[in-house]
Amino acid sequence: MGVVLSIADGTSIINEGIWDSRFQYTAELNKMGANITAQGKTAVFEGVDLLTGAPVHASDLRAGAALIIAGIIANGETELYNIEHIDRGYENIEEKFRKLGAHIERVVEE
Repeated sequence: MGVVLSIADGTSIINEGIWDSRFQYTAELNKMGANITAQGKTAVFEGVDLLTGAPVHASDLRAGAALIIAGIIANGETELYNIEHIDRGYENIEEKFRKLGAHIERVVEE
């Protein structure tokens, strides 16, 4: 949801009911040009016209999935690190996104 709100017109607010650290991914979206202020259990999204590819890091499973989507809709190339978090919950996720038309590949660093 946060990825969509980052490019939606106007201001959007998400209030998290359980976890204080749920919005760690917003700092990574900001690296891509989003305008998000997160504090405690609240995040305020000021919509921007577009996101730009950047190197970003997944802090957990949900953050990783959000950053994949952000990378797909962003202009330019996005490099996503800490993908082991994503692998815990999604099997062959890059193949599933490719079937939807995304330009995504897994690069294994040695």
